[in-house]
Amino acid sequence: MRDYQWLHEYCLNRFGSAAALEAILPQAKTAAQLRKVADDRYLSMLALRVFRAGLKHSVVDAKWPAFEQVFFGFDPEKVVLMGGEHIERLMQDDRLIRHLGKLKSVPRNAQMVLDIQKEKGSFAAFIADWPVTDIVGLWKYLAKHGNQLGGLSAPRFLRMVDKDTFIPTDDMVAALKAQEIIDKAPTSLKELAAVQAVFNQWHEQSGRPLCQLSVMLAHTVNH
Repeated sequence: MRDYQWLHEYCLNRFGSAAALEAILPQAKTAAQLRKVADDRYLSMLALRVFRAGLKHSVVDAKWPAFEQVFFGFDPEKVVLMGGEHIERLMQDDRLIRHLGKLKSVPRNAQMVLDIQKEKGSFAAFIADWPVTDIVGLWKYLAKHGNQLGGLSAPRFLRMVDKDTFIPTDDMVAALKAQEIIDKAPTSLKELAAVQAVFNQWHEQSGRPLCQLSVMLAHTVNH
């Protein structure tokens, strides 16, 4: 495995200057910033991630004000009470994306948010306090306890709310394969642990958040 110095020098050469490199890198929120976000906003972003999956993001985003209205501003205590008949009525609302499975996922994910509130005080605190050195564990938790949050949905949701995470995009996977860290997209606990270990090492060497290291690594793949 190459060290962070190699990654940094490669990206500097590719972008031409430190300023150009920094300009394309994402920023992660601090734990304190994440904790200040209301839980209804986290539920809204969970739902937005589910509806964006497989669809053009701009189409989903354009309809989102209607979703905010019909889902009571994504107040989890109200959303969780939406039963099957209520969801069936939403299937007749042409302002929405009428996908039954995705609509049903919203009250199910509201239940996850409420369950976590009981244990941790707030969903925001749960997200804020999860250690980035085991971010793949948070992906697994959300996929197991949430609904329609498997695959890349959990890490993409975390990126949407600015929780520090890497995302195993096609380019990032190709870069990790080139370094013989994995031989396919990581799905097993062993594969995910191997990728997490690489990012933890680079994070320790550089002080950079995982999201920046993720983007930098993706740019080492030549198109």
